Amino acid sequence: MNARTLKDLLYEQVARIGKSLSSPKRLELLELLAQSEKSVETLALQAGIDLRLASAHLKALREARLVATRRDGRHIYYRLSGQDVSQLWVALRETAEEHLVELRVALGQMTSQPDTLVSEGRESLLEKARHGEIVVIDVRPSSEFNAGHLPFARSMPLDELEKRLADLPADRTIVAYCRGPFCLMSDEAVQLLRARGFVARKISDGVSEWAASGLPIETSAQ
Repeated sequence: MNARTLKDLLYEQVARIGKSLSSPKRLELLELLAQSEKSVETLALQAGIDLRLASAHLKALREARLVATRRDGRHIYYRLSGQDVSQLWVALRETAEEHLVELRVALGQMTSQPDTLVSEGRESLLEKARHGEIVVIDVRPSSEFNAGHLPFARSMPLDELEKRLADLPADRTIVAYCRGPFCLMSDEAVQLLRARGFVARKISDGVSEWAASGLPIETSAQ
């Protein structure tokens, strides 16, 4: 094999990753899998697509070795093939946000109340949570919380939040988070909490952003 052919082969192999990421829905599936292992049925439901299309997208991701599978009875479960895949998603999204004004405008439209966003750094937020100065709540499904969550966070899934308000202290700021900057569950949580008289804010980080920055992630026994 001559040098030119070899170089072409090398770039072709790397391009396999780029090709697998060329679909918006595949990116969303990667973000969902960065939260926890999920069945094909769950992924289709959460991504808002039918089962056949979800399977086709997951096949493309599997062929690029970005996801792995296991079978449990009649169900097939998918997971990311490594933490580096989650970091790849974060890096890709952050690069897009840096260079695409259209994305920044769209992100700005997601938050109707910009003052709800916590502006301080991750380390400062972690210290406040450690000392009980704030209460951090994870509003994702409990299965995602168990797979990995921010230190000192409490699991309070969005669909349970209203019934569990009595579990939250009224004298401290409640900080909500979900799956990352593209997730709206934390916005809904903040709106609910503020309507019930709580001082509530959100962070745009999810576990992927937290881990990519080198900060710890905790897991819970299921």
